[in-house]
Amino acid sequence: MTELLYLEDSYLREFRARVVEVLDDGVVLDRTAFYPRSGGLEGDRGVLVTETGEYVVTGARKEGERVVHLVDTTEGLESGMEVKGEIDWENRYRQMRLHTASHIVSAVFYEKYGALVTGGHITAEKSKEMYNVEKITPEMVEEVFSAANEVVKRDLPVKVYWLSREEALKIPGVVKLAERMPPDIEKWRIVEIPGVDVQADGGPHVRRTGEIGEIVFLKKENKGRGKKVVVFTVKP
Repeated sequence: MTELLYLEDSYLREFRARVVEVLDDGVVLDRTAFYPRSGGLEGDRGVLVTETGEYVVTGARKEGERVVHLVDTTEGLESGMEVKGEIDWENRYRQMRLHTASHIVSAVFYEKYGALVTGGHITAEKSKEMYNVEKITPEMVEEVFSAANEVVKRDLPVKVYWLSREEALKIPGVVKLAERMPPDIEKWRIVEIPGVDVQADGGPHVRRTGEIGEIVFLKKENKGRGKKVVVFTVKP
């Protein structure tokens, strides 16, 4: 089992851990701040530093209750070895800004059009969100992104806390994923932007909406009936 440090602190850039297991393509640690690819977000990159050298982390994946850190080579890594993990902060922080932006955009789509998210993918460069609407018009784009950027300008806090499944399910719109519920676990991690959005979510976020910068619409895509995509980024 890997202790998931990023669940409590999205801004943790460095940490110390111990190697639990060495695999063919990666290493399992007893604790980590590296976010594994999941929930539509790319996994973190960075390095693991040991007494004998540095190992480049190209990504991470979740396997049950453990996180596998994908490294350029496992030569020299051994179970029980102490390591220092260092996150590629520029890459992580861009994803955090886009992730929080995606919550705001999806909240506006849900409020104004009752749209649920049917898919998505977030990298450090852009976010792609798919909604179960029949069409996305230029007027919808203008309305949604104008409202989303107003939320950014208000510099609202982004709160992270835990609730029991029973309490979480009492919150209207806590799940905005169409045809899918979060895992049947007792405690849910909740991300809330007061007065704007409350969602069950396990990924890293910024502390305030003002950190996002401007949310910039790039394009829309049609993936079929009820599968309409908007692509956007953040700047500067």
